[in-house]
Amino acid sequence: MSTAAELAHLFRTLKAPAAARALPKLAERARAEEWSYERFAETLLSTEVASRDAHGGEARIKQARFPARKTLEEFDFSFQRSVQKTLVLHLGQLDFLTAKDNVVLLGPPGTGKTHCETSGRSVLGRGQARRRQWWR
Repeated sequence: MSTAAELAHLFRTLKAPAAARALPKLAERARAEEWSYERFAETLLSTEVASRDAHGGEARIKQARFPARKTLEEFDFSFQRSVQKTLVLHLGQLDFLTAKDNVVLLGPPGTGKTHCETSGRSVLGRGQARRRQWWR
């Protein structure tokens, strides 16, 4: 097996497609600029991590299976007067994540529970909810 084929196999096994795509140009640059092995490895792995960070949010949103894309900025507080605006905006600051608290949204149909829940996608997009469970 050639070196290129072996590297392609290893990148597939590691599920590192961004690093595989970046390898040829980075290897050429590393040779030209006489990088150390450590610098080359760091740059190649940083490329993969940056790609995962950029695309991971969308994957987490898809995995959460939210019914629609909504944000707290879109919430119409004038339509639903029973919702406490200050409380909802406070929850939007995500302090409950660092405190490791649970949030339960209860109420009759049409009160904005799902809207508030799906605005949690900002949390997923930022990677802060990797170990969080979203229940509907």
